[in-house]
Amino acid sequence: MRLLGTVLKQIHKPAVYSTHRRRLSSRATGGPSPLRVEAPVVGSNRELVLSLGLQVEVRTGFITEEEEAALLQELEPGLRRKRYEFDHWDDAIHGYRETERVTWGAACEEILTRVRSAAFPEGSSLLGPVHVLDLDKAGYIKPHIDSVKFCGSTIAGLSLLSDSIMRLVKEDDSSEWLDLLLSRRSLYILRDQARYQYTHEILKDEESVFNGQKVPRQRRISVICRNLPG
Repeated sequence: MRLLGTVLKQIHKPAVYSTHRRRLSSRATGGPSPLRVEAPVVGSNRELVLSLGLQVEVRTGFITEEEEAALLQELEPGLRRKRYEFDHWDDAIHGYRETERVTWGAACEEILTRVRSAAFPEGSSLLGPVHVLDLDKAGYIKPHIDSVKFCGSTIAGLSLLSDSIMRLVKEDDSSEWLDLLLSRRSLYILRDQARYQYTHEILKDEESVFNGQKVPRQRRISVICRNLPG
């Protein structure tokens, strides 16, 4: 795992930038309240944060508590039948369960339609199955770049059950990094350079610090939509 970004954060005050600066709600049911912060993206320097622009986006409070509950109601029965795995075919994920889902109930399909509308241009060719990744509290995702064989230029993910930190590090220059606060019920979107030139990872609970503030990591489910390669 790339640790240089963590060291750099102790040396430099990170630039802070966000296109969505409203405070996060402190209300939640069935779990911890989302962390209250102003900007969900920080980086090694302001120029980097600004240069990525709309290629990195975090929308806090994208779904409601009721919508989160509807997604969990559909997902939990299938996930409970699986065991958490602590190895992965490319060694990228530890402590996870995953599945793909093609059909959804009406309420969840409406949520996913909203995700697709927010992340992809109208008429985009999308991957049919939605990827669902369930990370145990002790689980984490190592730095990696998704293979271009399996998905295209954009990924969009809903974060359920817990806040977490996603770290992006430039593949050929580890001094260039961004941290994204993925608050519970937020939507993150990565496009273009942020997909192909930066590794991304979900930090372990003991490393989960955003802009100097501890962000406790619980079990986390991500619901991820992608477009087709090409």
